[in-house]
Amino acid sequence: MRLCAFADEASNQLAGQIEALKRNDISLLEIRGVDGENIKDISPAKINKIASELSKNGIGVWSIGSPCGKSDPTDSFDKQLDTFKRVCESAQALGATRIRMFSFYSQSEKDAFKGLEAFCRATPSGIVLCHENEKGIFGDTYQNCVKIHKEFPDIKAVFDPANFVQCDVDTKEAWDALSPYIDYMHVKDALKDKRVVRAGYGIGNVEYLINEYAKMGGEVLTLEPHLMEFHGLSELENGESVSQIPTYKTNDEAFDAGAQALKDILARGGLWK
Repeated sequence: MRLCAFADEASNQLAGQIEALKRNDISLLEIRGVDGENIKDISPAKINKIASELSKNGIGVWSIGSPCGKSDPTDSFDKQLDTFKRVCESAQALGATRIRMFSFYSQSEKDAFKGLEAFCRATPSGIVLCHENEKGIFGDTYQNCVKIHKEFPDIKAVFDPANFVQCDVDTKEAWDALSPYIDYMHVKDALKDKRVVRAGYGIGNVEYLINEYAKMGGEVLTLEPHLMEFHGLSELENGESVSQIPTYKTNDEAFDAGAQALKDILARGGLWK
């Protein structure tokens, strides 16, 4: 099993992200933010510098953790599409084969599908769109996620257990329904009261799901611990606060704890030495 991570949870700076990845034996990055800039806003020149620095340190970019689709599909969609196209260009420059995206803050199937169709048309060859289940978007339940994947076969699923927990969705039921469409997983867990905890310490059935993922031939897991506030978290959560248990003193400590919890799960399943 190969490990990936949202390393901006360890550090705002690229150097700190690289250090955190190497410290935890993680060779892949799901890039979301660098130096206080979201991936959608980083210039092509800076993207090239990031690509060079990651390559020098033996780190590959697995996916672009874009915010595309975390918006109202009826709000200036031409601008949203321009942003999506820039993200695609960044993915190509970074060597990423996947773009994480969402299905809009709308419960209108018509509006959500119109936006997703435009994203699909604009996606270059060699890039896989991966829809993440998320609170408040059209695809916040597995039933709606299934509708998305049936309508758009080229869109795969990135399965986030904690997000389903926070939407009061049973993760095993969601997995059974979405397993034909799952490309990879985000490793994040939560308690019944919605507080985010280390993988395996919540009710998201994370260990069970990881083992199921391995059985179906899954190869990459992205660590997204969310155990401590980090730059850009409020924007990611649409201004809502993320409920966490105050345990860690630094972002590095929280990131390392999340990584260790994931490795412990993998070791028990014979998936990590």
